[in-house]
Amino acid sequence: VVRRHLLQQYEQQPFVSCLAGFYSCRWKRYQRERTEPGKCCCSLRECMFFPLLVAAFCFSLVFLYTWGEGKNDYNSFDWYNYGNLGYWFLWSLVILIVAAVLFAYISLLLVLAMCLLAEGQQLYLHWSHKIGTFLVLGFSIACLFALSILWRDHRKTVRLSFQVTAPYLHIGAIAIMVLLAWPVAVHAIRADKKVTQMIIVGPYLAILLFLFLIPLGMYSPCIREMGTLGPKPALIGHRGAPMLAPENTEMSFLKTIEHGGDGLETDVAISYDGVPFLMHDDTLRRTTNIAEVYPNDAGKAASFFSWNALQKLNAGTWFLKNKPFVGMGSLSKADRKQAMNQSIYTLSSFLRLADSHNKLVIFDLYRPPEKHPYRNLWLRKVLDVILKEAKIKRHLVLWLHNSVRSFVQSVAPGFQHTMGRKAPIEDLLKHNIVKLNLVYTDMSSEDIRKYAAANITTNFYVVNEPWLYSLAWCSGAHSVTTNAVHLLKDLSQPLFLMTPQQYSTMWILTDLTSAFLISLIFVL
Repeated sequence: VVRRHLLQQYEQQPFVSCLAGFYSCRWKRYQRERTEPGKCCCSLRECMFFPLLVAAFCFSLVFLYTWGEGKNDYNSFDWYNYGNLGYWFLWSLVILIVAAVLFAYISLLLVLAMCLLAEGQQLYLHWSHKIGTFLVLGFSIACLFALSILWRDHRKTVRLSFQVTAPYLHIGAIAIMVLLAWPVAVHAIRADKKVTQMIIVGPYLAILLFLFLIPLGMYSPCIREMGTLGPKPALIGHRGAPMLAPENTEMSFLKTIEHGGDGLETDVAISYDGVPFLMHDDTLRRTTNIAEVYPNDAGKAASFFSWNALQKLNAGTWFLKNKPFVGMGSLSKADRKQAMNQSIYTLSSFLRLADSHNKLVIFDLYRPPEKHPYRNLWLRKVLDVILKEAKIKRHLVLWLHNSVRSFVQSVAPGFQHTMGRKAPIEDLLKHNIVKLNLVYTDMSSEDIRKYAAANITTNFYVVNEPWLYSLAWCSGAHSVTTNAVHLLKDLSQPLFLMTPQQYSTMWILTDLTSAFLISLIFVL
């Protein structure tokens, strides 16, 4: 007892005490043990657990990066959950926050462990942290597995993100290796056998060499010579400007026009009495107050309502209540008042608005369900509205629907015919296709160049994040469909744009600086 008291009184080490206290809950000096030269840094049990700690860090990092880069599709993820759960909630934001907190927690534990090793202390992770490590590992693996099963296209998003972030991820990885050099060097020096030293240093140097050389295999369309960048892709508002106003409403399309959008995208359904109107979902539950006006028909298909019934619904209050996008910001008092008074919009009004502002239009057409009186007349009804009612200038219409395309070309020459999938150039030219409308995960600079050589332009949807828009710009895309016209219009050049010479300089300086620092650490 006297010895312990003296050790606490005369041999206090505040830094080590904090490290061991947070890592092991061993705040007192006599509770800790130093690693003897030539001995292992911890007990056999701790040696077996430490790889789990490293694995938890790696998996949580991978999931955090994967989910963070998927922000472009958060609204689609939340919409998918709404369809399954029946109520709207920003699950995407909750998952992001949880992933960030868990990664920060496991990173702190790993940093504490490295600092304790550098100080020559025995490792002992407290049981509560071991439980936390298992939770982080289980959560990260479960989420990655769920993504791979339920959202397979998300892997394509991550691969695309590497084309713009890889040079900076490389710098981050090198920085981590520099920070790890100190505990690795200290532990290697304390080892009393050459074999042990090689086991410690060998893998570290192998990983370092791999990181030094990995830029040789990197590719990014944003690394290009000066003067070779194409024009900025045109911006088509996806259902208008749904981050600023209720989707598919007059206010939403006006916001797109106000912020300089080049085109408008929407979804067209047919009412029970034959009026084409704008609605994305099969039902009216998400984007109207149908539960209040027609509570017994809330689950009924939107196309089975007459236009008179649809006109009685409010299409804006849900937007103020649910806030469907992460980081939407607050609306002005005038915008809130305007949003609260939005109603379902007709195709005819939509086309007149676009025509008056000379904006391109593209729309998905939804065939009415069975037993609908216009199930077999819906395309004729839509064409009548376009050609006879709205009389929009035909070159502004990007006709996407693929069935009876030859009939549409005969009765409405002048439309810009658009295909929703990739196809051989010969087939596209045969059907007079002038544009491709592709999901952004199909983005390929090689394919874009190939189609452009045949005078076929490309539009990608839905592109919301600046990094993804920058990639589309660098790849040569002609236009993108986006929820964020107000954000992307302000980009004066692609993010991460650099010349090959700039990238080579950055790569070489990073490698040389890190090699010098690591060598200095090992020598000292």
